[in-house]
Amino acid sequence: MTLASGKTATTAGSRRSAWKILLTVLVSASALCGLLWASLGEGAEYYKYVDEAHASQARLAGKRLRVHGHVVPGSIAHRDGTLDYRFTLESKAPRQRASMAVDFHGIVPDLFKEGAEVIAAGVLGGDGTLKSDRIETKCPSKYETQAQK
Repeated sequence: MTLASGKTATTAGSRRSAWKILLTVLVSASALCGLLWASLGEGAEYYKYVDEAHASQARLAGKRLRVHGHVVPGSIAHRDGTLDYRFTLESKAPRQRASMAVDFHGIVPDLFKEGAEVIAAGVLGGDGTLKSDRIETKCPSKYETQAQK
């Protein structure tokens, strides 16, 4: 069957199908990109060790991050009658030595103590202090050999 323009009906149908497929792919790709952008927006957090966060302090200021370190013995301060804590995290060997002050408001985990390995999540202030709203303690492994303890 030939149309008045000299093109066959199957060619016109093929072009229409190609445009539908192209439009479907573009809409799907746009939706996927939008979903990815929305999910990574505010929930994204950097994960850094204390020495890495300290070295990149200017770049990370004002951003959410999780900082991994050890609580410095003697640095835990708790204001009576509140959920406000202030302590210092440090990195240990083999990482480069560095420390960072942490202001935390909330209930601390049971294993939170001096020398504990913790991950503090919050926003890094311009002064280098982490304003934390969540603390996770790393559980000491009960499977360590006596030689490692």
